[in-house]
Amino acid sequence: MTFQRLLALIVLLIPVGLAGYGIKLMRDTFFQIINWPYPGGTIQFFIGLIAFIAGVWFIGGFILYRDRKNNKVAIRFQKKAPARE
Repeated sequence: MTFQRLLALIVLLIPVGLAGYGIKLMRDTFFQIINWPYPGGTIQFFIGLIAFIAGVWFIGGFILYRDRKNNKVAIRFQKKAPARE
């Protein structure tokens, strides 16, 4: 395993952890467990939702970027060439 692949794995583990933490916060809110830094359930839920969306968004963008580079995406996801005048 090369250093670049190890670094890519580490970079991907951070958003996976962020998304997992977001799911945990939303689940705790559902079961009415309020964690320490959050004053109420509503704030805790929305911070969990934001963390989950941010983690999934980063992972999805990483996969899309990699597949575009390897030319493995559908036509509608390929980058459009700039218009010439």
